[in-house]
Amino acid sequence: MRPIQPALRMMSLAAALAAVPAVAQDSPDLHGFSAERLARIGPAMKAEIGKDVVPGAVTLIARNGKIVHFEAHGFLDAAKTKPMGRDAVFRGFSMTKPIVSVAAMALIEQGRLSLRDPISQYFPAFKDMKVYSEIRDERGRTSRVALPAKRPILVWDLLRHTAGFTYAGSAPFPEMKELYEKADVESRDADLSNEEFITRLAAIPLAYEPGTRWEYSVATDVLGLLVEKVAGKRLDQHLDETIFRPLKMTETSFQAKPEQIARLADALDADPLKVRSWKDARVEADPGKRYLRGGAGAVFTAEDYFRFAQMVLNGGQLDGARILSRETVEFMLSNHIQGLEGTPFPTTGPGYGFGLGWGVRLDEGGAYAPGSKGDAMWAGAGGTSFTVDPKEKIVGVFLSAGPNTRQHTRFLFKNMLYGALVQ
Repeated sequence: MRPIQPALRMMSLAAALAAVPAVAQDSPDLHGFSAERLARIGPAMKAEIGKDVVPGAVTLIARNGKIVHFEAHGFLDAAKTKPMGRDAVFRGFSMTKPIVSVAAMALIEQGRLSLRDPISQYFPAFKDMKVYSEIRDERGRTSRVALPAKRPILVWDLLRHTAGFTYAGSAPFPEMKELYEKADVESRDADLSNEEFITRLAAIPLAYEPGTRWEYSVATDVLGLLVEKVAGKRLDQHLDETIFRPLKMTETSFQAKPEQIARLADALDADPLKVRSWKDARVEADPGKRYLRGGAGAVFTAEDYFRFAQMVLNGGQLDGARILSRETVEFMLSNHIQGLEGTPFPTTGPGYGFGLGWGVRLDEGGAYAPGSKGDAMWAGAGGTSFTVDPKEKIVGVFLSAGPNTRQHTRFLFKNMLYGALVQ
């Protein structure tokens, strides 16, 4: 096949942009952003795409609820033949977690759930959990044994990742990694049902005593199934009824719809994490028997995720649709891991604690990128990230399909966002 010439690519890009409905944008100068500085984002993205960091990206910045920057860069496909559109659909991975966390907090507001509830109240398999503990023999040699947990896992632990669960790829002990992989608790190789997931996970000892350490994990997947059980319906249906439709997030779901497949962003074939990551996601078809992964299952567009993030920034409501109370949002945006071991450093970089569903900045300094004390962010393993800055009233959304380069691109975008803020 003959390669597409640059001129034809530009024509295709123009046609694609023309086909996308116009999104209302305000002048950056009206909201304290420099138009000249925002214009740096495009060339910077073009340079990254030229270096094969990612095939393309979509960048969105809003302040005071008004979009001041919304651009598509590069290409949708690995071969770089289809221009990226602003309506491109991305595998969200862990940017699903904040959405499910909001759904759980809404049930708490309704009196149907409590942070103090032991999760064994909903899933009895978690009633008598064991925890890996180190013991030392008379010769000073240490070994790990599984001992009864000192307290139950609470709903609070699921929201702040202090349950003692982990991920296979980041398991702190080799024997724990082996058990997670053998049980396939993340449903990577087979389609585990809700019951199979819970049964297999509960049979594995916890890495740490509940409530003592932040450890990134499948906790939000458990939370998603708990939301299902309390709501009495499938997670995707419940989220659609209580969050997606009220916020007009028409492109967000746990399955790429047939009409979205052509707009589903792909990673470069050379990305060493692509094959495994895309296999894990499996968003192209109905999940069927597979449990809906509340920690990693959603697909969405930049505009849709902006609407969710703006709702958070607005204190729980957007365009007349109230999802949470202002006080609940402030509670979620507070640090909930004070005095505990472990930090969300691998995702947020230094300077962040963790709230209920996302990382929370602890101070103005001590981080890899500018920001404000109390800003919240999270990211997805596929190359996506977002930030909400209540002090500056800013929302930033960065979407790319680049699993292996995700840390580089998320901080690049955040630096350029704040580099364009002048008032």
